[in-house]
Amino acid sequence: MKQITISRLVLLAALLAPLATLKLSAQTTGKLVVPGEVDSSKLIPISMSGFSGEVATVLKFDLEVMGFKFEGPDTAQYLLNGKNNGNVEGHLTDRINKASLLAKAYTGGTLRSQAHALADDIVLTITRKKGIAQTKIAFKVDTGANSEIYVADYDGHNAQAVTKDNTIVAAPCWVPGRFALYYTSYKAGYPEIFSHDLSSGARRAFAQYGSLNTSAAVSPDGKRVAMILNKAGGQNVYVCDADGGNLKRLTTTKEGESSPCWSPDGQTICFASRTSGRAALYTVSASGGAMKRLTTAGVSNVTEPDWSPDGKTIIFTANVGGFRLCTVPANGGAVDLLIDPRTNNGITGEDPCWAPNSRTVIFARRTKNGRVLSLLDVPTKQVKDVSRISGSNSQPSWAE
Repeated sequence: MKQITISRLVLLAALLAPLATLKLSAQTTGKLVVPGEVDSSKLIPISMSGFSGEVATVLKFDLEVMGFKFEGPDTAQYLLNGKNNGNVEGHLTDRINKASLLAKAYTGGTLRSQAHALADDIVLTITRKKGIAQTKIAFKVDTGANSEIYVADYDGHNAQAVTKDNTIVAAPCWVPGRFALYYTSYKAGYPEIFSHDLSSGARRAFAQYGSLNTSAAVSPDGKRVAMILNKAGGQNVYVCDADGGNLKRLTTTKEGESSPCWSPDGQTICFASRTSGRAALYTVSASGGAMKRLTTAGVSNVTEPDWSPDGKTIIFTANVGGFRLCTVPANGGAVDLLIDPRTNNGITGEDPCWAPNSRTVIFARRTKNGRVLSLLDVPTKQVKDVSRISGSNSQPSWAE
């Protein structure tokens, strides 16, 4: 079992401390009203005043990522005003319905974390759905021939290296509800899967079978792990308990599977396979059975599926004249093209991963200087880049 140093442990603890520890106090100004349903397919018009510096920047970024657009106070339905002199205070009103919706003052943490908390409260108040501004991501950073795993706020700020293996490290995956990751490292000279508790710093080798151990995916309840192993000839999907016991082979093809992901109910695993020639999406019961092809009408050569937390949609990468991001209903069918380099100013998309809100996706796009992580608001197709660490950033995983 490997321990990280005390200094790094302190930094990780500071980064990953639950934001529930941020002390929030609310003060009511007049009658607060619960707004009606909001059309999630349209940008929500909001005006902002009174905030300055980093707080104003954070609020604008957060709200635009989550489906808002900024307008003048005479046309926006929602008016946000406040201040950030020592701490953040915000007051949200509905201009059209002349109603006060939210009035809060935030203390504790940094001004940046207070701004994220206000953004999430605004989103919850207007859309009745939890925001994502206080969530975390893990991702891979390439620096030359080597790579390491980093964790950061969802917008890329406060990034901290988790590994210092000085080799190829890839495919990070969060354990739901815990500050823990699985990832693949070539530290031993071949790809092994490691589990890493970020709270304690404890790390252990989790899968060391054959010549390939990669693409760990943890079940929604955290009790099982799916992965790709080359254990008995062929690159197949396996599943086991979180302690490594009860290993079970789910596929038996010789063409090679990749990128397993779980349905939210923990009953089914979706993955990519080349068993029928070009890469396609398949599903298999997590308890075993026949694999079934998932229809992605009109799109072929597809990989990297990720199942939305609400269970309705699977996002994936299609490599057809460039890397595109597409979604398909969880039971298959017509494809919705989200990112297409032909129509999105040359933007490509790969390594997609859903946010906990089943609305936002983080993905990697290719640039002249390597890959950059970007955020996509799926209903409105708005794209914003996250803060980038030096090197090529890819393979993001969003903490649930």
